[in-house]
Amino acid sequence: MLDGLAALPFDGRTREQLEWLADEVVEAGGEATIWVGELASRAQERELAARMADAVAADYRRLLAEAESARENSPGARRRTLGRLRRELRRIRARDYFPPPERERAQQAIGDLASVVEEPVA
Repeated sequence: MLDGLAALPFDGRTREQLEWLADEVVEAGGEATIWVGELASRAQERELAARMADAVAADYRRLLAEAESARENSPGARRRTLGRLRRELRRIRARDYFPPPERERAQQAIGDLASVVEEPVA
């Protein structure tokens, strides 16, 4: 048996996903309960949001660095890297509830890489 706890913003999207997940767990023979909690202070809320944003910011910085270094690769390697970075960007965005500035920079770097990969060959 595994126990788990997740802290997520309380919005319609996360609630729907958690309810769907709980239904799947119950259908598989497990137990699932969704608890709605509230932090004791606004300072704790800000701290939690900052930690969540910092975690995804680090992931965005990694994508940014990979996209920039991929420009030096061979055309085939650039194309494969672009596909992988796009998939990774979608995964990060799915858990990015408090978008940091790095989000836009990573998206731009991947867009720039896409322009290089997808430009017509003369």
